[in-house]
Amino acid sequence: MFEHQYAVSNLPIANHNLTHRNTAPIGLFDSGLGGLTVLRELYRQIPQESVVYFGDTARLPYGTRSQAEILQFVREILQWMVNQGTKMVIMACNTSSALALETVRSEFNLPILGLILPGARAAVQQGKRIGVIATPATVSSDAYRRAVLEANPDTSVWQVPCPEFVPLIEQGRIEDPYTFSVAQSYLQPLIEQKIDTLIYGCTHYPHLAPVLRRILPASVQLIDPAAHVVAAAARELDLLGLRNLRSPHPTRFYVSGCADTFSQLATQWLGYTPIVEQITLPEVWYQSAALEPVE
Repeated sequence: MFEHQYAVSNLPIANHNLTHRNTAPIGLFDSGLGGLTVLRELYRQIPQESVVYFGDTARLPYGTRSQAEILQFVREILQWMVNQGTKMVIMACNTSSALALETVRSEFNLPILGLILPGARAAVQQGKRIGVIATPATVSSDAYRRAVLEANPDTSVWQVPCPEFVPLIEQGRIEDPYTFSVAQSYLQPLIEQKIDTLIYGCTHYPHLAPVLRRILPASVQLIDPAAHVVAAAARELDLLGLRNLRSPHPTRFYVSGCADTFSQLATQWLGYTPIVEQITLPEVWYQSAALEPVE
């Protein structure tokens, strides 16, 4: 089952008294602002949980990186999350979910949830002609196509890489006419295929909803995997007896790049100005693992 695909590792794990595990925070990470769409769902669905958010803004975008790079980044972030005492980590990044999730689940001794399977399962409940917009790395991994067809083999799936979306969103250019033009070019092949459902294959993309809605036929259902991975996280917390029954602590925000830039851009999505700290991730070295080539 999806909720139990993590395993025990030999990595050092922070020594926490089990009686305090329920009040420990959930870790949430992305390459930048995209994960805020998942954070908003956490606030909505499980508001009693404390959160540690990390945006790897110094190394974004992830979507044009190699699998080896992504795996190294994710290992560094997860080790830092373990050191912060998190009880669960949500990869609020589709590229990481596609390229690193299965590997790191076998290396870290805590639940790690990804976006792709919850998003795919939600999509097949809505339609049969499914489009996916995602980063080039996520599209190349074919993770969404496989997950959709596993959930319902009778569906058709079309995927479009959208390399310009993340930089445009991170630069705050959503209302820029150039962004509308780029979105039109990305969506046209999917419109021609008469899709009935569109998956946001990157957590940044819901920020573009007003733009995409102007281009897509009104009948197309939009699937935001953020809502569904948080629902899965809530079920997992219940299964493991890890729900926080006390008041949550304020969300702690960390980035690898400029804290002020992230704080300014995040304000419009969160409705408040977050206090953000810049950090340097610890170096983590592993024996090289066999990586499946991404075609």
